[in-house]
Amino acid sequence: MTSDSCGAPEDSRSSFGAMLGSNVSKTLRESNATKSWSCGSVSVGFPITMMVTGMVGNCLALLLVYISYRKKENKRKKSFLLCIGSLALTDLFGQLLTSPIVISVYRADLRWERIDPSGKLCAFFGVCMTTFGLCALFLASAMALERAMAITNPHWYSNHMKTSITKQTLVLIWVLVLLFALLPVAGVGKYTQQWPGTWCFISTGDSHTPGNLFFAVTFAVLGIFSLLVTLSCNVVTIRGLILRCRTKSGASATSRQWERLTTETVIQLLGIMSVLLVCWSPLLVLMLRMISTQVSSHQCNSTSVTSTGASSQDFQLDCNFFLTAIRLASLNQILDPWVYLLLREILLRKFCIMANAISNCSLEDQKETPTALDAMNKQNQENKNLCKSQGN
Repeated sequence: MTSDSCGAPEDSRSSFGAMLGSNVSKTLRESNATKSWSCGSVSVGFPITMMVTGMVGNCLALLLVYISYRKKENKRKKSFLLCIGSLALTDLFGQLLTSPIVISVYRADLRWERIDPSGKLCAFFGVCMTTFGLCALFLASAMALERAMAITNPHWYSNHMKTSITKQTLVLIWVLVLLFALLPVAGVGKYTQQWPGTWCFISTGDSHTPGNLFFAVTFAVLGIFSLLVTLSCNVVTIRGLILRCRTKSGASATSRQWERLTTETVIQLLGIMSVLLVCWSPLLVLMLRMISTQVSSHQCNSTSVTSTGASSQDFQLDCNFFLTAIRLASLNQILDPWVYLLLREILLRKFCIMANAISNCSLEDQKETPTALDAMNKQNQENKNLCKSQGN
């Protein structure tokens, strides 16, 4: 749903401008040009769809985690379930606090000042974006680190890892990230309205605000660092799983079950790494680029950049790409419960059942010959014993 002012007729705009004079006409043309940038490129259906799908996925994940947590007695599995539940809860609250604001701005014809005249809601939106974005990344890193320790050093993990430590770590992540996100409220850094005016985030082009450069760079560096930690730990986990699978190779049922679980986990970890890279890398890299060039997305709303020419087209492409990057980062909140829990429980389980059924058919064919030979040998042995007894 786009604004009704998009796509106004050119002839009526020109005649109206002629009636009011050259200065007013120029202002109207620039304003209409700015609005035309958003025509066809933004829609209220996108945030509504993301909010609904994200809520459904995260609620399902929370329900499944709650049921599994009550049944599990293994503290290793409980720690992992705590991390999964914390990530789903973080993503759910992030969507509940930000999506209604975005939808309200769309309903107000993309005019943020209609719903936020004081500007305090923009700061709240920026705090939510920073908090839930970094929390999701750091929770993913904590889960990757927990999984790597459990696979590479299971004895140390069983003796030292407790659910109380997991809970303390999760609370520490939330508190530290929230304190960092509140820095602009305390005067260090700044949250500004971003193009097309439906969301607020860290300003990347304001060098006059005290601490803004430090705050923006720190956010991007922390995000990239958490991505690297997650990827490194997942690679270590995959390597450890493959090595242990080789040592347990054999024809026993336990070996086949270990191979199946290894396959499931490796596929899941590869999916996690792919989703994190695709969803977060564009935004973090683009933020560092915009910081270095002192350009911010809120400048896309400025009428000074709407002049015709190649420069204005390039700037429009940058604005569109930044909007796409933040949408990809928001999409991670929807995909998290699926790649961490639901996909493994539903899709991968069915896939592995089919694969095991196919492999079992071939194994049964191979076992037919040894079974027949054993029966023939047993019969021959019985005949020999019978001949001996008759000879005696």
